[in-house]
Amino acid sequence: MKTPRIIDITLSLGEPIKGFEKRVSRAIETDGWNASELTIYSHAGTHMDAPVHFGVSKKTIDHFPVERFMCNCHIIRLDGIKPSSLIGPEVIRKIENKIKEGEGIIFHTGWSRRIDDPETYRNLLPRLSEELVLLMVSKKINLVGVEPPSVANVNDIKELQKIHRILFEADIIILEGLCNLDQVRKDYVKLIALPMKIRDGDGAPVRAIIIEN
Repeated sequence: MKTPRIIDITLSLGEPIKGFEKRVSRAIETDGWNASELTIYSHAGTHMDAPVHFGVSKKTIDHFPVERFMCNCHIIRLDGIKPSSLIGPEVIRKIENKIKEGEGIIFHTGWSRRIDDPETYRNLLPRLSEELVLLMVSKKINLVGVEPPSVANVNDIKELQKIHRILFEADIIILEGLCNLDQVRKDYVKLIALPMKIRDGDGAPVRAIIIEN
């Protein structure tokens, strides 16, 4: 049997990612072991949002059934997309009839390569249009994943709230801050994205991998 190919699509927490700090807590020279104190913004790096994040419901990250964190996904390839682009429904028209209820859709934009340019990475990100989001809602998908730190313009609060709320009201998981999607060879893959189990969490860092069978 052929060995599955596994791709880590998780950003490493650390510079230049904002919202993460690591400080020395113990040192082997003085304490006998090495240990760190971590301060993590709940939406730093590769992360998952919870509905409470935008007040859609009181559902927090620890209340998701674990089976929701694994699903088959379609990869939509938009590498080289221009900054601030609005991604329309036409990008999934070719596979629209192939999308099954409970699957995920991941958008490969190459945006993670801009992580070293924080202003561009955060402020000029390509985002999902309302028309695209509504189409995905109609397909009853389980999850949407993107490379930028958000599915919507973080500097436009109305857009930010609208897009997140449409997805959350349809019980669609939002996975943001992905990377290494250029290493994914197939267009239909298995995703495992496990968030930290934070009690009453509005979101949490995630370790996400793709499995190509």
